Amino acid sequence: MKDFCILGSGIAGSAIANLLSKKYSVEIFDKARGPGGRASNRRYNDCLSFDHGLQYLSPVSNDFKKFIIDLKRKKILKEWSGQHLDLTFKRKKNLIKYIGSKGNNDICKYLIKNIKVNYNSAVTNIEFNSKYWTITLNNKDQVFFKYLILTCPFPQLKVLASKYIKKEISNLKVNMVPNITIIVAYKNYKKLDVSSIKFDDKIIAWAAQENTKNRFESNQTLWTIQCTNQYSKKIINLFKKNKKKYQVLILKKFEELTGYQTKNVVFQNIHGWKYAYTKADTKLDCNWSNKYRLGLCADWFKGPRVEDAWLSAHSLYKQIKKNPPIKYRRV
Repeated sequence: MKDFCILGSGIAGSAIANLLSKKYSVEIFDKARGPGGRASNRRYNDCLSFDHGLQYLSPVSNDFKKFIIDLKRKKILKEWSGQHLDLTFKRKKNLIKYIGSKGNNDICKYLIKNIKVNYNSAVTNIEFNSKYWTITLNNKDQVFFKYLILTCPFPQLKVLASKYIKKEISNLKVNMVPNITIIVAYKNYKKLDVSSIKFDDKIIAWAAQENTKNRFESNQTLWTIQCTNQYSKKIINLFKKNKKKYQVLILKKFEELTGYQTKNVVFQNIHGWKYAYTKADTKLDCNWSNKYRLGLCADWFKGPRVEDAWLSAHSLYKQIKKNPPIKYRRV
């Protein structure tokens, strides 16, 4: 029986898995097709890709800055240069933007490169019997671990682990915001010297030109378009039943804002993150229960930034080190 089961291969899950794997046996389960969570990368025509969640990293804390600079030195990350236009004129600082050399899930791939990860493995139930956890998967298989780490969004955590989390956690005021993203490829347009645009619009908040990340050469122009909080909230529970309708509406708005005509679209897709991020700080960094051998870490503990997920994972690791897992003899 392995020591730690970790649910989620996003930044929080990958970071805590990497830290624990130096001393314990670790295995990850993720319902997605690949690593990254909100930092996932979507392939198109083999060599082309979109960062359809996390767009870039601009580290603030000293510890995370050191981590990012080290990954840049190792060529896992690089700087995203070019013009980043802010049409809202509300930009506070012109921070350096870091992106993955091949995709923004490069950080997660790097952290879990030596760890077993089970993709397409949604967890439907968890049970603790005082000695170990029984994890039930969507294919009805069951796996067994001594300890469990959850990195899922807060609403999903409350459903999955309701029997095991304290009221201090379940009563937290966490308001997770959805996000709707369109990924689109156009023909007959040259690469613009504009890396990203922040819009002052009711539907579209932000767009990134993927070609400017210099990961590929293509005659097609690829854009990732992210909607405003207000519009995402409006359609998050509707778009799956009529994807074409909302793709057309959003791309027509993008045409109005930029001139990129929908008649030149050669590929398009829409994705919704129902629990993309939270804007508030819970004043907690993470949570560790000796009684249930259960750890919780995620960005929603600390705020909206992906950096918050990494910091939460490191805080949890410190808690675990203070209360080291007991080594049980095999029977």
